[in-house]
Amino acid sequence: MAEGPDPVDSMLDLMRRLPPTNVEENVNALIQICPDYADDLLGSVDQPLKVKTDRATGKDYLACDYNRDGDSYRSPWSNEYDPPIEDGTAPTPKLRKLEIAANEAFDTYRELYYEGGVSSVYLWDLEDGGFAGVVLLKKAMTPTSPDEPSGSWDSIHVFETAERGRQAHYKLTSTVMLELVTKQNNKADETSVLGEPEKKASEQGWKSAGEITLSGSMTRQTEQDWPVHEQTSHITNTGKMIEEMEMKMRNLLQEVYFGKTRDIVYDLRSVDDLDKARRQRELQKELVGFIKR
Repeated sequence: MAEGPDPVDSMLDLMRRLPPTNVEENVNALIQICPDYADDLLGSVDQPLKVKTDRATGKDYLACDYNRDGDSYRSPWSNEYDPPIEDGTAPTPKLRKLEIAANEAFDTYRELYYEGGVSSVYLWDLEDGGFAGVVLLKKAMTPTSPDEPSGSWDSIHVFETAERGRQAHYKLTSTVMLELVTKQNNKADETSVLGEPEKKASEQGWKSAGEITLSGSMTRQTEQDWPVHEQTSHITNTGKMIEEMEMKMRNLLQEVYFGKTRDIVYDLRSVDDLDKARRQRELQKELVGFIKR
């Protein structure tokens, strides 16, 4: 008798078909249905990064599956778990020293390219003698009024390092999650029912006519070899790879995805008067005809 499909594969296939804006709620719902596969699902689905505050240092850090142990998350600044746990997973002293230096370096990178937001770096040892890590970057745009746009950018860069003499082989997997929400409130948003005062569409649980949400994620991979002169060379090498990858992915989002979305919208609804555009085309044809004579 043939075996049924793998439950984890089925859940991942379902997640690809559900709205990306509700990824956190969808993951929690699937975990409630299949709690035995919670760790597999959490380790396979990229979710928006959560911002937490280190109680010991007062600094913000990012929480994800890579610094989670049970229901607790490890801070890269103090190396402590919140809520506190005993025997939590932590890097070796040598790797912890490199982790501290990496957090300081990428904190500078974040300030240069994001001018705000939060960054975190977590490292762990691999069984084959190398090590792996994740670089997290997040910036959220919080509106100060109902008419202002909102959004968030989440970058998750997972890398593996294998040293080969004075060279190191790096495998980088980068994921960018982007969400943009624009709103435009006007009197058209207000509706009324006989015998009841006017209410805004948002108060009735509807989306306003002027609200547009664009969201999604993109994943890319690359592998490169770089020279290693000292332990901190790993920070320089991964930093160059992440900087290049983020530039490529940002340009791809702007030129391909946003450009394609704009083309589709213009094809569906013209900005200019179609009758006016038709007359202009006819005039151009007449002028071309006169030139050819």
